[in-house]
Amino acid sequence: MAMSDQSVSEQRAAEPGVSEQSKPDAGTDQTGDVRTDPPRDGEVWPTRRYRPGRLHHVENALTSVLARTGLIPHTYLLTTRGRKTGRSRSNPVTVVVLDGQRWLVAPYGPVSWVHNARAAGKVELTRGRTTRTYEVRELTAQQAGRVLKHYVRLARVTQPYFRARPDSPVEAFSAEAPLHPVFELVTPHQA
Repeated sequence: MAMSDQSVSEQRAAEPGVSEQSKPDAGTDQTGDVRTDPPRDGEVWPTRRYRPGRLHHVENALTSVLARTGLIPHTYLLTTRGRKTGRSRSNPVTVVVLDGQRWLVAPYGPVSWVHNARAAGKVELTRGRTTRTYEVRELTAQQAGRVLKHYVRLARVTQPYFRARPDSPVEAFSAEAPLHPVFELVTPHQA
């Protein structure tokens, strides 16, 4: 898949009268925190909102341990540097491998790790005893469609967060790509 020389961040910043700081993501406020108020006119949110509870935190902790040991296929422990605190933050994620390229998908929308990855421009992925650092490049909606379609088939538990169904055309996934950021994982020697 050919990548544009212009990143999504640069494309957003290039919009007339809109700076990166002044344009929040759907479902987030100006600070990037998840909003709980209903969508505003023109905003579209996923069919199901991500609201982690106590059980979900326990599930993430268990999945993180299993990802760290390499026991769950396609699952890695993602570590980002907090954009506000500077502390390391870790979450289990499913990495998509498609046509020899690696992709990181945010099925629950622009959650904290997404904002941290955008701010830092890099992430760490751990599986077993191996940790690798990747630079991240956010895809445009058109580029993300094919990856999202593959992701929904791979990570079935996330299907309720997508409007498009696994058998929907790629265009349906491209249409909702702004709700599910997709990043290309680039090793430093590829950049």
